[in-house]
Amino acid sequence: MNSGNIPQLGQLVRIIRGRDSGKYAVVIGVEDQRFVWIADGDKRKFDQPKKKNLIHLELLEAISSEVVDSLNESGRVTNGKLRYALNKYVDLMKSEALEKGE
Repeated sequence: MNSGNIPQLGQLVRIIRGRDSGKYAVVIGVEDQRFVWIADGDKRKFDQPKKKNLIHLELLEAISSEVVDSLNESGRVTNGKLRYALNKYVDLMKSEALEKGE
């Protein structure tokens, strides 16, 4: 689907295949051209990331600078920060959808 895009650390994704389809997560590691490690800070914690094939993900344009900074500084990111980044993005999408709807 979006396999032409190269995933980046901190990039937000929407899961389109599997048990969590429809949910959002953050890329916290890039394995190779095909696989990334994702976490959402809630059900899927930073310490137990999910390895996902890129064809099962929709790469979103949003990249969380907080997550990127944290990963670059310490190699880790808190689950709270992951949840914050996802909530901020989802709230933004909802408000844009409302503006378009009016």
